[in-house]
Amino acid sequence: MREVLSLQAYDYAERHISQWAGYSPTPLFALPELARRIGISSISYKDESGRFGLGSFKALGGAYAVARLLLQELKKHTGNEALSAADLNDRSHAGLLEKLTVTCATDGNHGRSVAWGAQRYGCRCIIYVHAGVSAGRVRAIEAYGAQVVRIAGNYDDSVRQAAADAEEKGYFVVSDTSYPGYLDVPRDVMQGYTVMVEEVIQQTAGGEHPTHIFVQGGVGGLAAAVCAHYWQRLAERRPKLIVVEPEKAACLYRSAVAGKPVAIAGELDTLMAGLACGEISPLAWRILETGAFAFQTVDDDSALFAMKMLASGDAGPALVAGESAVAGLAGCIAAACDPASRQSLGLNPQSRILLIGSEGATDPELYRRIVGRDPGEIG
Repeated sequence: MREVLSLQAYDYAERHISQWAGYSPTPLFALPELARRIGISSISYKDESGRFGLGSFKALGGAYAVARLLLQELKKHTGNEALSAADLNDRSHAGLLEKLTVTCATDGNHGRSVAWGAQRYGCRCIIYVHAGVSAGRVRAIEAYGAQVVRIAGNYDDSVRQAAADAEEKGYFVVSDTSYPGYLDVPRDVMQGYTVMVEEVIQQTAGGEHPTHIFVQGGVGGLAAAVCAHYWQRLAERRPKLIVVEPEKAACLYRSAVAGKPVAIAGELDTLMAGLACGEISPLAWRILETGAFAFQTVDDDSALFAMKMLASGDAGPALVAGESAVAGLAGCIAAACDPASRQSLGLNPQSRILLIGSEGATDPELYRRIVGRDPGEIG
């Protein structure tokens, strides 16, 4: 596990990201009413909806990986190994940076982070989206100056197309999923996420750490970052990690059942668009195959219910959560309300749950259609 993510690399990421304008830890909210109703001691919700104005935790990963990649290119082209992250903002290197192009495939949030990072440092950016990515999320990416290319097929098809075009045209891929021969950049993306995980650890340091974490799946990068950082910080006292995915895009769940990586083909048609991934990240799997306690699936109706419940304030404070932010919450509710799941996961009145609210209303129009209210009216 340490060969994938490390505390030393976390320290470097934290020093870098904490210097970005607008950085501050995102809030950790208590959901006492929900905890009471499902017979749990406490539920904490890490709200990433305000992260750097991008609306999701992925602001920490893609932009950080862009910075790391560009710094390596600067060192290579200048021959100056003493260059640091601060030199990326030095206009004396603008001529070199503007000749470089970064690219990736996205369901929305990762591409937005990569585009934001490219804009920050002055390089070109091309983002690939698949047929299921909403127009609102495309516009959010384009707002940071990126060119967006829409392809037919699903997320995994867009990953392959981005990689093929990058190979042909000399672009630099900044992907949040790994594949054979491509590990360093996805490792940097996940290491950026650990800054968020450390925030939670510090926010709960005065009380008691969670006993369970229900976290979204996708390709596995977020879940692996949460798993690895808690493992390194708390060792045998680490929480039980439950990875939750849409039932129509459950590549991690199926891989856990099979005991090896399993790919899912097809449209992967789920409301939780940011989790509509059919192939796991091998780098993330190296952590999750031994570090995750359980894998779980939820349906779209459960996600709809969870979004509306958070917006209503019935769980605690009224919160804005996007479709992909609530898989963990939906899984927590389902598990706590099922006697067999409660027993197998060790859920009881003393349990303390952590949820990662991984995105806000990153597509406000879609959020309005689902919840029936404008996100600005919540809270």
